[in-house]
Amino acid sequence: MKYFLDSAKIDEIREAYETFGIDGVTTNPNHIMNSGKPFKVVLKELADFCKEKGIEGWDKFPISVETNPHLEKAEDIIKMAREIAAYSPNFVVKIPCIPGGIEAARKLEKEGIRTNLTLVFSPTQALIAAKNGSLFVSPFIGWKESSGEDCGQYICDICDIYKNYGFYGKTQIICAAVRTGKQIAECATYGADIVTAGLQVFKDSFYHPFTDYGMKKFTAAWDKTITE
Repeated sequence: MKYFLDSAKIDEIREAYETFGIDGVTTNPNHIMNSGKPFKVVLKELADFCKEKGIEGWDKFPISVETNPHLEKAEDIIKMAREIAAYSPNFVVKIPCIPGGIEAARKLEKEGIRTNLTLVFSPTQALIAAKNGSLFVSPFIGWKESSGEDCGQYICDICDIYKNYGFYGKTQIICAAVRTGKQIAECATYGADIVTAGLQVFKDSFYHPFTDYGMKKFTAAWDKTITE
């Protein structure tokens, strides 16, 4: 399973890349807003980061950048998608699962501009992403669970549908809005390709009190051991 960082803050991205070896980044308008920087400034920072690390190309380190959510017509989404893609070969254009977005994603993929169909909340929405050849599909986890839904069968169904029809691995499943280590483990168990989460979610998922207990125990033993 791949780990993507859900953030537009360049300092968080650097930390996650150096510490946890993240495989990519997902952003959305909310993340851009929280960065406190203008949209185009954030895009340049992300593009420069990839050049600095020598990881140019969506196949090496994909970064999803979302189109303006005010745009609903396919032609308008396509126009902005081309502008986003021109910034960096790492950029994958994130497009909402609405009629105009579905049409735009299909046409952009034929142009060679890779897409990520987002705001997906059902297996049938995920199926259309794969039929259109999108590189990624982003079924949301946290939002559904917050409303009382069980996401286990939801993700299992998407994985099974993709396997049934040869889409598995071609359109990669990004479990989005992941909020806990339990959700990360469950998505890996179900067979999703990727989870994307905030930096603190990853940090919390790696923590276990018994690791701290073991470190203290072994440190105390080490200090009482003759090492020469």
